Amino acid sequence: MAACDQKSEFSNAGKEQLEERTLILHNDDVNTFEHVIRVLQDVCLHNKEQAEQCAVLTHYKGYCEIKRGALVELEQLQQLLSDRELIVTIN
Repeated sequence: MAACDQKSEFSNAGKEQLEERTLILHNDDVNTFEHVIRVLQDVCLHNKEQAEQCAVLTHYKGYCEIKRGALVELEQLQQLLSDRELIVTIN
C-alpha cells in the first residue's frame, strides 16, 4: 500500500511541475522604463514592443503577466529577473 501512495505523491509532484503557471512583473519606484525594457528583452526574449507594453502596463496597473509556462522554467526566469532587481512572482 505504501508503494502506491508514494507513486501517487510522485505523480502529483510531476503534475505540479508541468502545470502552466504565470510569471508576473510588479511595479516598483526604483527601476527606469529603459532598465525594465532591456531586462525583459535580455531575459525573457521579448521584442522591443512586447517589453515596452509590459513596462507600461506594469507602471499603470501595478503588475503585468510577462510569461506563461512550466514552473521549472519560470523559476529560472524569476531568479534571473530578480538578479537584475525586478520584482517578480509566480502564480
